[in-house]
Amino acid sequence: MRYLSICVTTNEYEVGHFENALEIPADTFRDQLPKAVEMMQDHKDKKIVMYCTGGIRCEKASAWMKHNGFNKVWHIEGGIIEYARRAREQGLPVRFIGKNFVFDERMGERISDDVIAHCHQCGAPCDTHTNCLNDGCHLLFIQCPSCAEKFAGCCSEACMEEHKLPEEEQRKLRAGRENGNKIFNKSRGRLNTKLGIPEPESSGKTITRRGSMIASSNHSAR
Repeated sequence: MRYLSICVTTNEYEVGHFENALEIPADTFRDQLPKAVEMMQDHKDKKIVMYCTGGIRCEKASAWMKHNGFNKVWHIEGGIIEYARRAREQGLPVRFIGKNFVFDERMGERISDDVIAHCHQCGAPCDTHTNCLNDGCHLLFIQCPSCAEKFAGCCSEACMEEHKLPEEEQRKLRAGRENGNKIFNKSRGRLNTKLGIPEPESSGKTITRRGSMIASSNHSAR
């Protein structure tokens, strides 16, 4: 059985996912739907479980996949939030590793103790999302405590220097600026190498566990 991660952005997949889950890299959920069909064309005979944070997107995505000829498709009812709760309630292994990205001030709830992401600035193990403190940026990225101190909560030296300016000067700089001029590539969470900041290296660590999914026969994993 293959787990297919359908998320709004890769911010979610980066900090937590099922073992061996396939990421569908895209900036938006709408962009992911055609990509999922394209990437899985050679696996139409395989069992696919789709999941997301709260269950709404993966329910829609599973219907889309069935519409495109995928018949062995399930989705996790209630998303990772409900999956983790019910698995623990029933004494079953939780096979989701890392954090479940949530869309509130917490930006994540820990499902397992595994830290599978890395600081976008130095590459240290870290799965804490934050928004750049520069009002002209507010980029969502992963930053470790050391880099948070070094860059004063900003995503780059440029943003840090701008953030230190008087508010009036900041407003002048922000005027007319394109919103898409970001330090990090949104869809891949990677650094813009033109800025001279090194890209974090993957640890290459593989985490495996024993256990089984909670599933039912009505095409939703419970």
